[in-house]
Amino acid sequence: MRVSFTPTFIRQLKSLPEKLQTEALEKIEMFGDIKNHQFLKIHKLKGRLNSRYSFSVNFSTRIVFCYLKNKPKEACLLAISDHEVYEI
Repeated sequence: MRVSFTPTFIRQLKSLPEKLQTEALEKIEMFGDIKNHQFLKIHKLKGRLNSRYSFSVNFSTRIVFCYLKNKPKEACLLAISDHEVYEI
């Protein structure tokens, strides 16, 4: 799967502590292989984010993304943060 990033996502990722950045990049690499999606516990969000999906980097950090409609095997990472990420 091809993975792209929004400028907001990149800015948020760079603002994280180095150890957490490394952990996030490892999870993003895993995310690129569809076989790992069940392990990452990817889930569809509800409410105003019902067109978005999420997976965990660790106990408190989440990544929110969407699948691109025109490109079924491509996802765009939108935001990374603690549970406040759901307020995007």
